[in-house]
Amino acid sequence: MTAPVAPRWRIDVSPLRTSGDFRRLFSAGVISYLGSMFTFVAVPLQAQQLTGSFVVVGLLGLVEVVPIIVFGLWGGAVADHYDRRFVIVAAEIGSAVCAALLLVNALRPEPEVWVLFAVGALAATSESLQRPSLQALVPQTVEHDALAGAAALMSLRSSAGFIFGTAIAGVVASAFGVAVAYAVDVVSFVVSIALLLGLRSRGRMSAEGTPGLSSIVEGLGYAWSRKDLLGTYAIDTLAMLLAFPYAVFPFVAEKYHAPWALGLLYAAPAVGDAIASVTSGWSTRVHHHGRAIVVAASAYGLAIACFGLSPTLWVALVFLAVSGAFDMVSGIFRQLIWNQSIPDELRGRLAGIEMLSYAIGPQLGNARVSLVAQSRGLATSIASGGILCAAGVIALAATLPSLWGYDMRTSPHVAEVRRARTSNAAHEDDSNG
Repeated sequence: MTAPVAPRWRIDVSPLRTSGDFRRLFSAGVISYLGSMFTFVAVPLQAQQLTGSFVVVGLLGLVEVVPIIVFGLWGGAVADHYDRRFVIVAAEIGSAVCAALLLVNALRPEPEVWVLFAVGALAATSESLQRPSLQALVPQTVEHDALAGAAALMSLRSSAGFIFGTAIAGVVASAFGVAVAYAVDVVSFVVSIALLLGLRSRGRMSAEGTPGLSSIVEGLGYAWSRKDLLGTYAIDTLAMLLAFPYAVFPFVAEKYHAPWALGLLYAAPAVGDAIASVTSGWSTRVHHHGRAIVVAASAYGLAIACFGLSPTLWVALVFLAVSGAFDMVSGIFRQLIWNQSIPDELRGRLAGIEMLSYAIGPQLGNARVSLVAQSRGLATSIASGGILCAAGVIALAATLPSLWGYDMRTSPHVAEVRRARTSNAAHEDDSNG
């Protein structure tokens, strides 16, 4: 009798069964991300209601760029020097305060647009400080061979939050007002903070030095020495810069005379994300991770181009879902390269660099698509970005042969990290014994 095929494609959920800390990170992330999507939808909707301007909506993301650069890099150094659990919890509290400030502003008789910009910068600061510690802690909570499953589960967490969060938030914010959406976000942070407080502390990562400029430079030097890593950052940044149309979703809904579909537009890419995640078992059998990233990122750009040219709302939603699936595939393999090949003592700083590609790209992409839409039209702004994304990814791959040739079976960096983690695990067992 032949073995069943389904498990070869099914997502690996073993990290949830074997690691209590991973379960806490996953559960807190689901709840927090779900709530954050209410704010994600409410902020541009409120800006559109207050100003009706493409430019104002697109510029909302630009105020986040400087905090992301400064505190993303510094947050990476902090993650490699201090207790990552403490940093994660403290930053989560900061994000909760930001959501509360948006709620207070929305409840005023005449909400101020400048508050959206100011709180956006503060929220970006909190997230930039937290994300490197969070990204660096995940590999410490699971076995090395379970990293693929952990990456897929963390991606599924985001997808599920995006699907349900944006779909519900679109209805809630439109029907009951943005203040209700902000209130939901505040409550979600309270619950996630309670879960994160249960994480086991692993102490300071480094008892020597401080998370200053020299520490950041050391991380940048390591990244520069590995062109395969630089390729993953560059492709992610390029794809988001050129093919991230989220800022104009309120105007896309208006184009199709379907304001009720705003939540569906936000949720559609996450539907594709989720499908790719729950069928990600096949990813463990792919060893050329760099090639998978290039193919998936190129396909993502083409799907976004088709979305921009879609004749009907339902066709547009299908192409958005397809783009989300390819984006998830690219993300899974980027996470695998990072988690399997970067030493634990550098994970925070490299996660800070990764955050720059993850976070700055969308902010600049929102500005790009909005400004081009203002001058050239909505469809042109979206479709041209998707086509340029696909062409740019292929060009990057041609100039970075180490990324295209990356094979986790032969990478010396993967072998070194595996040996170090095996040695650390044996040391902890001896200490506990």
